[in-house]
Order: sequence, then C-alpha cells, then structure tokens
Amino acid sequence: MSFQLNNQQRKYLKGLAHNRKPVITVGQNGLTPSLMEELQQTLAHHELIKIKLPAGDKAIRKEMLETICKQTDASLVTLIGRNGVIFLQAKKSRIALPA
Repeated sequence: MSFQLNNQQRKYLKGLAHNRKPVITVGQNGLTPSLMEELQQTLAHHELIKIKLPAGDKAIRKEMLETICKQTDASLVTLIGRNGVIFLQAKKSRIALPA
C-alpha cells in the first residue's frame, strides 16, 4: 500500500520532477496490461516518474492517475495539465525525502 506524502515531501518531489520529461505516455488504448507492466518496471528503476496522459476531461485524467497509483502502490505527487507525477520509494531509495 502506498504511503501518504506530506506537503513538504510533495513539494520536494515536484521540484525534482520539474525538469524531467515524461517516460510513459498513455495512449488512446488507455491502461492496458502491457502499459501497466512497463509502468511497474519503470517505477522500480526510477522511483519518480512523469506520465503523459491523453487529452480530454481532467476528471478522467485524475481517475486514470489514481488507478495507476492504486495498481502500482505509488503515491500521487501532482497532476498538472496532461502530465502526472508519481513516486514509489524503492527498498534502496536514491531519493531522500524530507521529514
């Protein structure tokens, strides 16, 4: 189960993610099993990733990002426009979160 990020941690992770490019793009087929598998592997490797979501209703993009977080055990950092940022702390984390 994902842990809740506090505001300071969320702000810190937003700063780290700002200059990153999206590493996963959700296409018109949505959240396919192969996409979810790729997402899981990418999260395990990077911990903090930016995801490009399809155009359309913001509520649908938010729901899609929440589904991704639920299925991957990641924590939602932010959703701005079509870009979502999620975080999953690895066992040997390279990102030290503030307390």
